[in-house]
Amino acid sequence: MTIFKNKLAKTLAFCGMALALGYVASYIKIASMPMGGSMTLFSMMFICLIGYWYGLKVGLMAAVAYGVLQFLQKPVVIHPMQPIIDYVLAFGALGLSGIFKDKKYGLIIGYSVAVFARFIFHSLTGVIFFIDVTEMGIVGGSIASLSYNLTYILPEAIITIVILFLPPVKKAMSKVKELATT
Repeated sequence: MTIFKNKLAKTLAFCGMALALGYVASYIKIASMPMGGSMTLFSMMFICLIGYWYGLKVGLMAAVAYGVLQFLQKPVVIHPMQPIIDYVLAFGALGLSGIFKDKKYGLIIGYSVAVFARFIFHSLTGVIFFIDVTEMGIVGGSIASLSYNLTYILPEAIITIVILFLPPVKKAMSKVKELATT
């Protein structure tokens, strides 16, 4: 017997739990960068799970909400347009995991694509808004932005993907998806 008689209530409950876990995990920083960004304890994975469970539409909505929470948590703002790219679009990109919800290795592929898209948006912000501050020019600024964002996004992504490939974790993630979607 399930406590959820309404599918929407169940979806909201699971999304709320995943958002809360992602938000709390974002406070557990393994490394922090001086101009924003940090390597956390799987915070992106919890947001990508929502897309993996419920698809692109729900994944994007939840991920954008998470971006707003991240902005409220500790905003780093250089230009008035920057929060749109750095928070709404970059964190919202984590919802792209929903494209792969029904694919074999959907969580891992979806997570990888979503994190790469987040990386692109953060790097774009660096190129667009931080070049003026650093006076490095377009090429130097682009290389600096890509390098800066890789230093915290890539290690978290690699660690998360390795963990997701572990058989007990794969089994647990399948079970949680089943609980969330049935």
